[in-house]
Amino acid sequence: MSTNAAFHAGEQALQARVGVQAQMAQIGPRVMRDHMSDQHREFFGLLPFVVVGSVDGQGQPWASVLAGAPGFMQSPDPTHLHIRALALPHDPLHRTLREGAALGLLGMQPHTRRRNRMNGTAHVQDDGLLVEVGQSFGNCPKYIQAREPAWVPETPAGRVLHQGPGLTEAASELIRSVDTFFIATAHPDAARAYEPRHGVDVSHRGGAPGFVKVEGDRLTVPDFVGNQFFNTLGNIAVHPLAGLLFLDFERGDRLYLAARASVVWDGAELAGFAGAQRLLRLDVTHALHVQGGLPLHWGSVERSPHLAGTGYWPSR
Repeated sequence: MSTNAAFHAGEQALQARVGVQAQMAQIGPRVMRDHMSDQHREFFGLLPFVVVGSVDGQGQPWASVLAGAPGFMQSPDPTHLHIRALALPHDPLHRTLREGAALGLLGMQPHTRRRNRMNGTAHVQDDGLLVEVGQSFGNCPKYIQAREPAWVPETPAGRVLHQGPGLTEAASELIRSVDTFFIATAHPDAARAYEPRHGVDVSHRGGAPGFVKVEGDRLTVPDFVGNQFFNTLGNIAVHPLAGLLFLDFERGDRLYLAARASVVWDGAELAGFAGAQRLLRLDVTHALHVQGGLPLHWGSVERSPHLAGTGYWPSR
């Protein structure tokens, strides 16, 4: 298998499977930088939230959210991002954030459909953390639902509704209603000697409400055509665990899930999801459902125009 500076073996294997490895070997080093561009540095400073991927002591990835008034993130130089925010009450980041931890970041401005991804190393500070850049790159705007977030200071902490193995009915109902969720994955070496390709990644998934199929503790998610980097699925190929974050944009609830992950490449089930190239299967092993506590208000939603090609499914 060929080697390049941008992608690890799992990502390359999936690129090869769909016939784009040579193309990505050319594109990857051009778009995946070891620093933040001026545009990306300015972009993070505009945002009232950032999604964070991290890994616990057992190698389980988690997806979290940090929030603050725009300007709470600033880039003092192209290789660092200063985040002046502490983990929200009950967020798994309280357990996973430590000096030298590998992190993945997703900066997203939903109402303009801009998003940038980054991974790097955490340096813990009294007011938050400083992230040293490993890889930084832009991402396509497909499947982002346009809703504008606003910071809401002095939001009550929220309370834990459920914590334990499996999904409750309330959690399942939340999942069935969403048009967006976030997924964190990691290379198995992410927590050890740091190599940018072997880091943590966090990304978003979007679709029409009901696009996540719920069957007991199993979630099935259609994977639509994208940029073919295969950061998420490439990590799953070599480390089949994922952390999921579902947000209730109306009530401010948060649902954090740990799951075992696999990919369905063909078969009758795949044919039932219009527009899907493959399916992501997620077997939930642990759930943390927090009522309220998300210090963000979200404006009205405008669905992504790309959803027209993905089909609509009955309530799952």
